[in-house]
Amino acid sequence: MKNHKGKVYLVGAGPGDCNLMTVRSHKLLSQAEVLIYDALIDIPQLELIPATCRKIEVGKRGGKPSTQQQEINRLLVENCQLGKQVIRLKSGDPFIFGRSSSEIQALITAGCEFEVIPGISSALAAPLLAGIPLTDPVMSRCFAVMSAHEPDALEWEALVQIETLVILMGGRNLSEIIWQLQKHGRSPENPIAIIRDCGRPEQQIWLGTLSNIVHQTAGQSLSPCVIVIGEVVRLREYLIQPESTNMIDTPVTINNSKLPLAGKTILVTRSVSQSAEFSDRLQQQGARVIEMPALVIGPPSTWEPLDSAIAQLSSFHWLILTSHNAVDCFFQRLQAKGKDARSLFGIKIAVVGKKTAESLRSHSLQPDFIPPNFVADSLVENFPWQGGHGGTAPTNCKILFPRVESGGREVLVKELTAKGAQVIEVPAYQSCCPETIAPIALSALQNQAVNIITFASSKTVHNFCHLLEQSPELSLSKDWLESVCIASIGPETSKSCQNLLGKLDVEAKEYTLDGLTEAIVEWVTEYQRYNSR
Repeated sequence: MKNHKGKVYLVGAGPGDCNLMTVRSHKLLSQAEVLIYDALIDIPQLELIPATCRKIEVGKRGGKPSTQQQEINRLLVENCQLGKQVIRLKSGDPFIFGRSSSEIQALITAGCEFEVIPGISSALAAPLLAGIPLTDPVMSRCFAVMSAHEPDALEWEALVQIETLVILMGGRNLSEIIWQLQKHGRSPENPIAIIRDCGRPEQQIWLGTLSNIVHQTAGQSLSPCVIVIGEVVRLREYLIQPESTNMIDTPVTINNSKLPLAGKTILVTRSVSQSAEFSDRLQQQGARVIEMPALVIGPPSTWEPLDSAIAQLSSFHWLILTSHNAVDCFFQRLQAKGKDARSLFGIKIAVVGKKTAESLRSHSLQPDFIPPNFVADSLVENFPWQGGHGGTAPTNCKILFPRVESGGREVLVKELTAKGAQVIEVPAYQSCCPETIAPIALSALQNQAVNIITFASSKTVHNFCHLLEQSPELSLSKDWLESVCIASIGPETSKSCQNLLGKLDVEAKEYTLDGLTEAIVEWVTEYQRYNSR
């Protein structure tokens, strides 16, 4: 997308998992300058959103405060007229209960260019993900989709004649829906499924009949949910994986209970752009993952030092990259200055960690040196100087070290300098603390629903503690951490956990995300074995 003229894209985000979005939607998100999104959108999962993108949440969650539609219209028009590329991200599909008409009319009136990008509606995705077909040659030759936000406005007498009903926004009016259906002739034994949080790790399903579903779900928060009513609900028993077949009353969870982390809720504190991969690893082990970004990655306050270094690349002998962020930000800036990997000809590259090496390989480059232990201290100890490890730097050895603007790695720079090298440090990115705690994480902490908190850097520990201190609405008991496992990716992060949180339960043996996942699985397995004695 070019910046010459503003344009608004009304994009369907699908049912909640960014992997279920269209390729077109992913591309647009990766280029967004302004993102105006509904509360039902899971922002931590959308790792393609640029760090520089302005994000505006406008609510639209049932029963919760929302931005007035007129104000949403104004934001769309205003940002478009400023020449911005605006993504209006809507849950599901923009034209299925999405109030897109009002927004489009406002854009047309203001002369703003716009485009509508379809998405998968939860009306279609939720039954599919729950193993319930909406059509069947015998049981369901048609289906109807409706909103039950105002049940009195629906033509129930006509609706009961349709074999399969799919109801959105009906969780708060479930009793009224059941009463209307039975009043107009639907059998009390008609099957019903309620699917909450479809397409997410916390997805749950309640199965029953019109006669017992209200009792089954008493006291449960059902929003956001999709309700499916009809004989096709019975087909689920035959169409899901055998190990998942479970027709008990309440609730059926999609996660496989045989997985080692099943039943555990894990808080991930990585940045938005980096959390998805780690979350996927944990979910594959059965965990429910809640993302609470404790880092925001953005451009440095000035590009001048890095630009100056890029202009003199041929004068450097080594390039040291100690993180995934350093790799990505360095190469993005290299490209912005009209250069590519060929500019590094003759320069050796040292990286810290497997993830950093993988990031470098994504730019078609192989590292010349990776220390045996994935920490910066190991890089100095094992650096391939002349004379082997423990030797000194060649005469006039010049090293470029792009890093986070706030500094760090002082020991690395000091010891490389002591070896005779000239180390040029340049800020390549900024690592800041978010302003607020993600709402879903805030709720989980408040309700003491978190079993494990993970930290992949010392900075995330510091920012996590700062966010807790700056959230007056969060009231935690003094001993709240006693029942929570604190998991660290490596020694430096572990020190921060001990200093700031006063405890540490798990440290990865291999300082990678895979290593951290393995350590958590090992700890949970041992903990359960001990408590079962």
